[in-house]
Amino acid sequence: MKILVLNCGSSSIKYKLIDMPKNDTLASGGVEKIGLKDSFLKYKTPSGEKKQIDCEIPEHTAGIELILKVLQSKEDGAIKSLSEIEAVGHRVVHGGEKFNKSVLITKEVIDNIKECAPLAPLHNPANLKGIEAITHELPNVPQVAVFDTAFHQTMPSKAYMYALPYEYYKKDGVRRYGFHGTSHRYVSARTLEILGMKPEGTKMITCHIGNGGSISAIKDGKSVDTSMGLTPLEGLVMGTRCGDIDTGAITYLMDREKLDIKAVNNILNKESGLKGVSGISQDMRDVEAGIKDGNERATLARDMFVYRVRKFIGSYTAVLGGLDILVFTGGIGENQRTIRQLCCEDFGYLGIEIDEAANNAASGVEKIISTPSSKVKVLVVPTDEEYMIAKDTLDLVK
Repeated sequence: MKILVLNCGSSSIKYKLIDMPKNDTLASGGVEKIGLKDSFLKYKTPSGEKKQIDCEIPEHTAGIELILKVLQSKEDGAIKSLSEIEAVGHRVVHGGEKFNKSVLITKEVIDNIKECAPLAPLHNPANLKGIEAITHELPNVPQVAVFDTAFHQTMPSKAYMYALPYEYYKKDGVRRYGFHGTSHRYVSARTLEILGMKPEGTKMITCHIGNGGSISAIKDGKSVDTSMGLTPLEGLVMGTRCGDIDTGAITYLMDREKLDIKAVNNILNKESGLKGVSGISQDMRDVEAGIKDGNERATLARDMFVYRVRKFIGSYTAVLGGLDILVFTGGIGENQRTIRQLCCEDFGYLGIEIDEAANNAASGVEKIISTPSSKVKVLVVPTDEEYMIAKDTLDLVK
């Protein structure tokens, strides 16, 4: 079955055409800068060549029309006609408490996604635009919604509740939902496959660290806690997000700097994190280059990033009552050996021993990076959210 996987952002559309269940990627690419004059589509041809089409793409429907056109083009197409696409899987960021698993998209599902939109105002409306565009272009093709929040719906109330007046939970849905669920679900399941273990009885921490980052505590294969909250702002230091912060500091700044809600949101989500502290970049590679040049703020930014990861590993070990497996994934987790090494330092009391040669050799590949004698298995496992979306789509459509 040929399944089109779509990830629609506020101004972008990422896509993959996957032949399932073989997991063969037939085509991939993405539209960027939707609504701007310099918008474009970049993609890989079946031969592996990278190409780009520069054209005005005013909204998501036009972007999906262009993607479908390229998919069946004579020169670069992966299919001869749209009839070969048998299903479409959509990444949907926020499912609230309404969805604890992936679902076939119906009018009722669309209405519920709309109801969750206030919890993810930048993402859910864009996800809905993708669903509407496919409904228009491929009206008879089944569609599936795969939710970022669904995997974390197994968290107990003591983990997901905030200590606010209870009425705000009942009335406004204010609680911790968590994100990157599709990634944490894939990585945790794949890790158990690699190790030849069943989920029952396992205590695992998965670290999805990149420009956005979250850590999950997984017991018996189920999420029992995760670092992101009501929004993706809570938790780790990220590329441009501050992560955990005293909310009193926010109200203090609002009063002192005369900031409105929009300005504060921009600071916390787009001007903070590695970018805000280092003053160099939101990219850890640039931050590490700054460290080599002797930039003290770059060193501080990296140290804060690592310190926050280590705090969550320690706290989640307490939540789990021990630790069997630690996993790194995401752009930084998969590719930057120095950060992995620093994150694991001084965890000897947990029985973590890193094999330096294995860690140095692990870049974007599945690899055990702990020593044979390490009590905790430490792995690098590249995430594959598109495969999980395609797999869920295949299972539901079949």
